[in-house]
Amino acid sequence: MKKLIVACLIAASAAEAHAVCTGPGAEATATTVQQLRDAGREDQRIALRGHIVKSIGDEKYQFADSTGELPVKIEHKRWPAAQPVNQTGTIELTGKYDKEIVGASKAKVYDIKVVQ
Repeated sequence: MKKLIVACLIAASAAEAHAVCTGPGAEATATTVQQLRDAGREDQRIALRGHIVKSIGDEKYQFADSTGELPVKIEHKRWPAAQPVNQTGTIELTGKYDKEIVGASKAKVYDIKVVQ
């Protein structure tokens, strides 16, 4: 009987571990750099379309769209292996916004897509 109860508890806890939020705010918000600066929230999911202006340090880059520029952190493993990214190519970044009270806010990038 104890084994049955333990097995049921393990099965129930494993099912909970795979739950995913699909409600409001679950999708990345398509946004611009200016919208982030004006009304961005800490840990807000983002999707930005623009280009990389320059490298500003290890895994740190300056991203720009038509509304402004924003520092972004892109880990080496996030770059698309088969498609080179340069300053003139358009890319789409998804990730989260790190709003800072003091200092420059930035975005942490989880995925990069080259837009053709």
